[in-house]
Amino acid sequence: MTAIADDTVPKLPRGVRFREDKTRGQFILVGPERIFNADQVATEILKRVDGKTTFGDILRQLTEAFTADEATIRPDVESFLIDLRDKQMVTL
Repeated sequence: MTAIADDTVPKLPRGVRFREDKTRGQFILVGPERIFNADQVATEILKRVDGKTTFGDILRQLTEAFTADEATIRPDVESFLIDLRDKQMVTL
């Protein structure tokens, strides 16, 4: 797995939308011919993927929101975003 640099700005590619599915009461990531049901952790990460916020800032926001240690959550957030990148649902 390749590490994500702190100055990388994750964003949703053209045709991919992150939105709330009010019928199901959850957030979803919708792309061409695919849908990803976001759990609570995924939702918190994806809410911060706005095409402006750097990966480092996303990590800082998450550590503040959940009083978590950055070194502890970094591998999980990186792995999640890299997995979405591999599925062409996020660009890094």
